[in-house]
Amino acid sequence: MFHAILFDLDNTLIDFVSMKRASSDAAITAMIANGVALDKEKAVTVLFELYDEYGWEYNLIFQRFLERIQKKIDYKVLAAAIIAYRRAQLSFMEPYAKVVPTLLTLKKKGIKLAIVTDAPQLKAWMRLTELRLQDFFDVVVAFGEVAELKPSKLPFLRALELLDEDAADVLMVGDMPHKDIDGARAVGIKTCFARYGCTLKPIPTTNADFTIGSIEEILGIVEAAL
Repeated sequence: MFHAILFDLDNTLIDFVSMKRASSDAAITAMIANGVALDKEKAVTVLFELYDEYGWEYNLIFQRFLERIQKKIDYKVLAAAIIAYRRAQLSFMEPYAKVVPTLLTLKKKGIKLAIVTDAPQLKAWMRLTELRLQDFFDVVVAFGEVAELKPSKLPFLRALELLDEDAADVLMVGDMPHKDIDGARAVGIKTCFARYGCTLKPIPTTNADFTIGSIEEILGIVEAAL
């Protein structure tokens, strides 16, 4: 029986990639409308090259974008981009279908729930709060709670410590085989690959204990472990 389940956040509970692309598209449209003379397709390519360079959580991404294409930061354009991004983000920030009823069922079974994410602490809590999921989780381990990213053992060990659970009684659910699956297995946690959220092409094979094609399938795994 699993006493606790750890979830990755982005692309496991929320479709982060789709949200990021839609929000970035809105920001680029706003910049072009405010005078940035750049083909939209080219602008998208440049922006996502910068995401790859600086990371998808980088707070100054639009400043770096404007520096790259205009050699300066036009604050009128920057403000328009940030506002458009935030508005689109709120519109697209939704949990995957069946996330809420699945979490409700797990809580009713008395299973502890936790988040283990590479997102910075404030951003992790903001996403959970925007999704109205914050009260489902007993523990949230984000970057800042520990100083290393997955697949380091530290985030998983910190979650076990805060939950006061042994690794053998815990299941980790995540979409990234190297980070979520390998990292959790390294400390003895059982693992479940959230195949539906994996953005890698082709989708890799994993050594996870379980694989699910939709979030609610976790309930069958829990039932089988009773």
